[in-house]
Amino acid sequence: MADEFSKGDHVTWNSHGSQAEGTVKRKITKETEASGRTVKASPDEPQYEVESDKSGKTAVHKPGALHEK
Repeated sequence: MADEFSKGDHVTWNSHGSQAEGTVKRKITKETEASGRTVKASPDEPQYEVESDKSGKTAVHKPGALHEK
């Protein structure tokens, strides 16, 4: 598990009891709107917006939830 991801990295995460795969779209380091919700992130606690390979939808996850593919 990496603590740092870059745009374009291919990652996996757990989603509703199964494993999802996708691509990191951006690193979020401040409070912002993403994936239909307010994301409370900071430089010390970043989050990542990822796009699912299967559905094309985006989601936001903390680094600990993502795993390098």
